[in-house]
Amino acid sequence: MAMTEGNLEAPTRHPLDWQNPEFYDQTKIDAELERVFDVCHGCRRCVNLCGSFPTLFDLIDGTPDGELEQVNKADYQTVVDQCYLCDVCYMTKCPYVPPHPWNIDFPHLMLRQKAKNFQDDKATVRDKVLSATDKMGFFAGIPIVTQAVNAVNKTGLARLMLEGALGVHKDAWLPEYATKTFPQLAAKSSTFPVIDGKKTPGKVAIFATCYINYNEPGIGQDLIKILQHNEIPYELVEKEACCGMPKLELGDLESVAANKEKNIPKLAELARAGYAILTPIPSCTLMFKQELPLMFPGDTAVQAVKEAMWDPFEYLVARHKDGLLKTNFTTELGHVSYHLACHSRVQNVGQKTAEALRLIPGTVVNVVERCSGHSGTWGVKKEFHEMAKKIGKPVFKRMAEEEPNFISSDCQLAGHHIEQGMAELGLPPTPMAHPLTLMAKGYGL
Repeated sequence: MAMTEGNLEAPTRHPLDWQNPEFYDQTKIDAELERVFDVCHGCRRCVNLCGSFPTLFDLIDGTPDGELEQVNKADYQTVVDQCYLCDVCYMTKCPYVPPHPWNIDFPHLMLRQKAKNFQDDKATVRDKVLSATDKMGFFAGIPIVTQAVNAVNKTGLARLMLEGALGVHKDAWLPEYATKTFPQLAAKSSTFPVIDGKKTPGKVAIFATCYINYNEPGIGQDLIKILQHNEIPYELVEKEACCGMPKLELGDLESVAANKEKNIPKLAELARAGYAILTPIPSCTLMFKQELPLMFPGDTAVQAVKEAMWDPFEYLVARHKDGLLKTNFTTELGHVSYHLACHSRVQNVGQKTAEALRLIPGTVVNVVERCSGHSGTWGVKKEFHEMAKKIGKPVFKRMAEEEPNFISSDCQLAGHHIEQGMAELGLPPTPMAHPLTLMAKGYGL
C-alpha cells in the first residue's frame, strides 16, 4: 500500500460495533488485520511502543520477500497477544487514525480479535481468574484470611506453584489484600457547603475501583483527606462493581456490559445531580470516559457519566484555576520522579498530576512519559513478564535520574512494577508513593 500524508487533525474514535455479528466474523477480521498490518509495515512509527509492532515486523521481515502476504495468518495471533490496549499508538503515534481515510484503529482491532477468541472459548482459566478483580477481592477485609493469603503469596514455593498452575510469573509483583477494605475504613460522606466553580462542580462522588477497595485503601483515604482539607463534600459510590477494564482486555465484552448495568444507573444519578465523579486509578477513569461510551454510544446514561467523570488531578487543577483549591502546603517533597501512565496519557488532559504536585513549594517533578510495560494483568503472566520488564527498562533508568526523594505513578500497579524493576537493575532504593499520597503529605495530612 502506497504511503500518503498523515492526518493532522485531532484523533476521533468510531463507536465499537461489538453487537454486530460481522464483528466476530473471522474472515472479515483477518481481512482487516491484513489491511492494517500492511499500513503498519510501511510506516513502522510505533516500533518502540510495545511488543505488538516488533513482533509484526519480525514476521514480515522473516518472509522470503519481506512481504506481509507471505505471513501465515495463524501467526497474526502472536501480534494480538502482545497488545494490552494501552491506546498510546492510537492517541499519540499513528498518523492514520480517523478522520484520516485509512481509518486505522489498531487497539480496537486487537480488541476485536480478542473478543472473537473469547467467543470461541479460547480464554484460559488463568485469564478468566485474573480478570475477575472484584471476585478476587473476596479475600479483602477478612484479616485472618488476608494475612494468610498475603504470607503464602510471598513464599517462593507458593509462587512456583502459582506459576505452574495458573501461569502467573513467579517473580512478578502481585498486590497484597487489605485487612480492611476502603468502604470499611472510609466515612461514606462529608457535609461541607457546596461551592461550585466556573470549571468544577463543588461536590464529588468517589468511585473507588477494585484496587483501592481491596488492595490499597490508603490511597482512597488520602483522596478523602485532600477533599476534606479543601472543604469539598464527597460521597462514596455504594456497592460498585468492577469498571470492566480487565474484562475488556480479555475480550469478554458481555461481562463488560453486565458490569455497566450494575454501575451506570448509580453513577448517572450522581452525574445528573451535579457531582464530579473521581476515580483514583486511570484505567477505570478511561473505561468510563472512553470505552463504555464507545461501546454504548446511544446510551444517554453512559454519556452523562462520561461528562461527569474526572481524573482526580484533572479535577484538583481545575479547582485551582477556579481559585478554590487551598495552597497552604506545609511539607516539601523534594525531587519527585513521576511516571505518566499510558491510561492517563490517552485521556488528553495533559500533565495534570505533575502540575498539581508542582504547587507544593520545594517540589521538583521529573516527568517520565513512556510505558512502564506492566499493564495490569498482562505483565504478570509467565509468557509476557520478561517483555514487560524489557519495555519498562528505559523507564526504570529514567526514574532513578537525579536521585529522587520519591517515585510515583497515577497507576499504582505501574508504580510497583517500576519499583521492582529499579531494584532488579541495582538502582538506589527510593520510596514509592501514589501522587494522591504525596499531595496529602504536602498538605501535612
